[in-house]
Amino acid sequence: MSLSEATGRRIDRLLGEYGESHQDHKNKAIHWICVPVISWTVTALLWSIPTPIVFSSISPLLNWCTIGLGLAVLYYLSLSFTLAIGMAVASALLVWINMTYEQFGLGIPLWQTALAVFVIAWVGQFIGHYIEGKKPSFFKDLQFLLVGPAWILHFIYKKVGIPY
Repeated sequence: MSLSEATGRRIDRLLGEYGESHQDHKNKAIHWICVPVISWTVTALLWSIPTPIVFSSISPLLNWCTIGLGLAVLYYLSLSFTLAIGMAVASALLVWINMTYEQFGLGIPLWQTALAVFVIAWVGQFIGHYIEGKKPSFFKDLQFLLVGPAWILHFIYKKVGIPY
């Protein structure tokens, strides 16, 4: 009996199911790089979408990116309090990267860099799954697009002894 079957926790079931198509060490290594990169590119693309003026009157940080990240953290909160805290910290880092890029981006718009990196990272992901010989989990359920970052974080938590 697996941990997810023994505990019955939804997070354990999701991480277990996600892990089933991520057994090959090469695919795992690719995911350790590409999942965080894709997470950044999605936030950067959302950051780049123009927002209504009313957003800036509420907060200079209120935009489609921070709304999306807030909703994602709520999703993680429904799975695990400690994973939600880690994802909130990761979200703050992604916001900081986007702000810093806009300040020092060498004249290349954030969305253009993010789009190019997004495509490259997804090519990497599909190469990893080709090596693995299994389809990406999100083909079965789009929810797994959010489980991927939590899967990475849960390994970090296990390494440092933080329960998730």
